[in-house]
Amino acid sequence: MNVLTFDLEDWFHILDFNETAKPEQWLNFESRVEVNTDRILNLLEKKNLKATFFCLGWVAQKFPALIKKISLKHEIACHSMNHQLLQSQSRAEFVNDLKESTHLLEDITGNKIISYRAPGFSLDKDHYFVFEELQKLKFEIDCSIFPAKRNHGGISDFEYQKPCRIVGNNFDLLELPLNTTKILSRKIVFSGGGYFRLLPYSFIKSQMKKTDYVMTYFHPRDFDPAQPMLKGLPFKRKLMSYSGLNSSYAKLERLLNDFDFVSVDQAKNLIAQSKLPIVNL
Repeated sequence: MNVLTFDLEDWFHILDFNETAKPEQWLNFESRVEVNTDRILNLLEKKNLKATFFCLGWVAQKFPALIKKISLKHEIACHSMNHQLLQSQSRAEFVNDLKESTHLLEDITGNKIISYRAPGFSLDKDHYFVFEELQKLKFEIDCSIFPAKRNHGGISDFEYQKPCRIVGNNFDLLELPLNTTKILSRKIVFSGGGYFRLLPYSFIKSQMKKTDYVMTYFHPRDFDPAQPMLKGLPFKRKLMSYSGLNSSYAKLERLLNDFDFVSVDQAKNLIAQSKLPIVNL
């Protein structure tokens, strides 16, 4: 099962950078999310594929017609209101952000939002309360777990890299985590973002053939070589944000030709949840 997802953000929604950290700063940049998303939608239409779009409420507020258009053929899911790392929020701030974004997306689409992904996969062991709050709002699926080390979040020792149920005192959710491979004994993600753009397609294809489950995550900016370059980014961040842009769209086309994909809600319907492994948190 290969799951096709896109995090609906604009090109300037870059984490760990003071110049783009807050929503009031984003008004200084020209948006490219509509044109870049339209290009993705056209490709999905051509391939007859359904995907899940984890949408920022901030984008939905500015471009409600875009969210409505996506929702006609694809699943709309929640990616927070203002793309703030979980580590930068109190529990109350997280709840307010989650409620605002969820209600906004539901008002635009007319559909119940059941899937969530934390900004920057910033979920870690200190933030399992997120699952309790998702349960309260009747979410059914989380896609936030990054089972490797990263700058923010990540649960490197998470037990499974395949669909499972995460269960606690006040929650029971379907978890669709990212999955990893190893390079020189180090776990890395290969199926989205900068990793997808940087790694050779032959390597990505070989890794996908080795497993019966892959969770992808792309952004509209991942396929936009014409986007401006933010000044002052550290070298590593610049590398992850801008490398491989000239070839990434063609790489995505190849991926969609070579493998079958489903959306998150389609995956849910294909999974026998009563037979899934349970992770007690």
